[in-house]
Amino acid sequence: MGSSTGDLVTRVQSAHRFDHDALFRFAADNVTGFPTNPSQFNVSQFGHGQSNPTFLIEVGSGSSLKRYVLRKKPPGKLLQSAHAVDREFQVLRALGEHTQVPVPKVFCLCTDPTVIGTAFYIMEFMEGRIFIDPKLPTVAPEKRNAIYRATAKALASLHSADVDAIGLEKYGRRGNYCQRQIDRWFKQYLASTSEGKPERNPKMFELVDWLRKNIPAEDSTGATSGLVHGDFRIDNLVFHPSEDRVIGIIDWELSTLGNQMCDVAYSCMHYIVHVQLDKEHVSEGLETTGLPEGMLSMPEFLLEYCSASGKPWPAANWKFYVAFSLFRAASIYTGVYNRWLMGNASAGERARNTGAQANELVESALGYIARENVLPEHPPSVQRDLSPSYESLLDGSGRFIPNRKVLKLRQKLIKFMETHIYPIENEFSKLAQSDMRWTVHPEEEKLKEMAKREGLWNLFVPVDSAARARRELAATENKHNLSSKSFDQLFGEGLTNLDYGYLCEIMGRSVWAPQVFNCGAPDTGNMEVILRYGNKEQISEWLIPLLEGRIRSGFAMTEPQVASSDATNIECSIRRQGDSYVINGTKWWTSGAMDPRCRVLILMGKTDFNAPKHKQQSMILVDMRTPGIRVKRPLTVFGFDDAPHGHAEISFENVIVPAKNILLGEGRGFEIAQGRLGPGRLHHCMRLIGAAERGMELMAQRALSRKTFGKFIAQHGSFVSDLAKLRVELEGTRLLVLEAADHLDKFGNKKARGILAMAKVAAPNMALKVLDTAIQVHGAAGVSSDTVLAHLWATARTLRIADGPDEVHLGTIGKLELQRASKL
Repeated sequence: MGSSTGDLVTRVQSAHRFDHDALFRFAADNVTGFPTNPSQFNVSQFGHGQSNPTFLIEVGSGSSLKRYVLRKKPPGKLLQSAHAVDREFQVLRALGEHTQVPVPKVFCLCTDPTVIGTAFYIMEFMEGRIFIDPKLPTVAPEKRNAIYRATAKALASLHSADVDAIGLEKYGRRGNYCQRQIDRWFKQYLASTSEGKPERNPKMFELVDWLRKNIPAEDSTGATSGLVHGDFRIDNLVFHPSEDRVIGIIDWELSTLGNQMCDVAYSCMHYIVHVQLDKEHVSEGLETTGLPEGMLSMPEFLLEYCSASGKPWPAANWKFYVAFSLFRAASIYTGVYNRWLMGNASAGERARNTGAQANELVESALGYIARENVLPEHPPSVQRDLSPSYESLLDGSGRFIPNRKVLKLRQKLIKFMETHIYPIENEFSKLAQSDMRWTVHPEEEKLKEMAKREGLWNLFVPVDSAARARRELAATENKHNLSSKSFDQLFGEGLTNLDYGYLCEIMGRSVWAPQVFNCGAPDTGNMEVILRYGNKEQISEWLIPLLEGRIRSGFAMTEPQVASSDATNIECSIRRQGDSYVINGTKWWTSGAMDPRCRVLILMGKTDFNAPKHKQQSMILVDMRTPGIRVKRPLTVFGFDDAPHGHAEISFENVIVPAKNILLGEGRGFEIAQGRLGPGRLHHCMRLIGAAERGMELMAQRALSRKTFGKFIAQHGSFVSDLAKLRVELEGTRLLVLEAADHLDKFGNKKARGILAMAKVAAPNMALKVLDTAIQVHGAAGVSSDTVLAHLWATARTLRIADGPDEVHLGTIGKLELQRASKL
């Protein structure tokens, strides 16, 4: 709900008392409409976070009561430039009279200290809500989202003010703001830690040295200069009593002209750290502890701000601005601690922890600097904007519109990608190209646990397959010691293939994302096989660990000596020998087998070379640790070995596997393969839609930021035409893929095979066109590993062969067309 502005008052503190009669006389003479003969005149003090004492004036008679706010300098000896209420009055009047920036109306300024002891001004009282806790704990999820969007727009509105046009051109110096601020706050730090005061922290010197060496060029050029609030945060905003919009920005004591990105970074501090005076230590921010449901992630908040203000995406210098904000806070807290030691801190005993907190803020700043990635290279996906448009159609008659459950999952998934996946892609990529590439990045397991907590785990599991697995396990002993909640979580969210299409697309925007949600190939296809065709023992032994994400798997079908797109060609033998099967043969392109977590293969071979052509093949579960299995080498895809996942060539020499590991029975392999490849093929198509969207986004951003022959690429007519054609093709392919998913749900694999084949041909070819154009727009960068484009292109090109080459699918489509024609 937030605190009502009128509820944040207490009695006037003894140190801040003044002559109420003198105030009344001044206000009656200088505030238009101020009651001159009231029966009531009360003054109380606001208790929340002002360094300039702020008071509520209530004046009137009977039920006719007017309220005003008085803000004054504190009493006592002050620093020369501190607590300048005249500057606050100046900026509020300029903004209120000449702009649409939401600020309270000011009525009068008094610089005569003989009236109530210090200078003061009077402004309107704004009836509304103030949110003290940035987590908004008492606010509904959808309201949190709206409140943070309104916060970003309010900051953008403030920063859009034309200071030259409203008389604030001399309100401060514009250039070299950060340099001056570093010098100022470091000087204050040194003064607060001189002889006989708190001990100096050597790491503060290290931090200052880094800041001075990394001041962005835009600071000296004035490219980011303008009006700066200096203390912009959510608890310095007054929101409308019932609507989620800002009606007043307050507490302008630190306002000046300078680098506006300092305001932006400071407004994001709660994402990085959480500081409370009454707590002993600084705690982790929302980026680490997790976002309350509905709240914007930091990238989303920044996108909202950049979109509203027209400012560029700040990734290049974001590390500096956050470190600067933490440095400034550390300097301030050191000063507070020094005053506490001397016995005159305004926060009293609550300030006793500020010395330790100051040092922890320094540590936080240095830790942030050391991070490989702090923001995605580009703004959050434009895909994010599809959610509101889907939402607006929910009550309409559109055919392919996600239901509310799916829409909610989709929004959570997008936020997870933007907050956790995109920022760490480069770290995953670096490990995958290092000598340690066949190991798993430690962050992956952490992200998997976060995905489980967010309800974004095993989303691929079809509702019908989940029901079968539950029935099979219902009567078995719970040897995995799973709670009922954990057990239910293993089987996803009860989605159809069509539902999953909207989500799988989002995962496809990153080559690293699917595995984080346990939705990566070949695991999804393998899990689907065991879900549909496995017995109780196979489900318990292999499926449950796979669903938990404790192990991974591989699919061994393709062979180097035969054209394996025709599954009847395979030569690997599976010979029955008593209670076992003996496997001999060589497989390659066994995706997933290089992963150190790979524990099981689903292998396709022949159990009877003399049976009818489509009854010779069988599928069997093979433990990767079985003697006789030898991983010969990792294979590369256009130079990518896709570590640590990998694609292996494997030899099987007299590999003995228990007979109980056969799936469905001998001679059923071709049948299983067709069942597996239905959803599996479609998942690839869904992910390709996401890959194409990522390419479109990167291409458009590049075109808007790079110039050739005197103008931006986006201003060249040929590019605009190409971009439009690609969008048309992408949207058409998306609808085809969704249609295929719908057919799969309604009619099953066999009857949906025609449209599945169409999707399998259309999706990779469309994605290749998009990604090829995106690479061309990026020039040399496009073919490098500096962007994700080359890797996405290699994956898309491979999918014209994997799970059946185009020619096979085109053959299916053509034959079905001829069959239809023959029946006319």
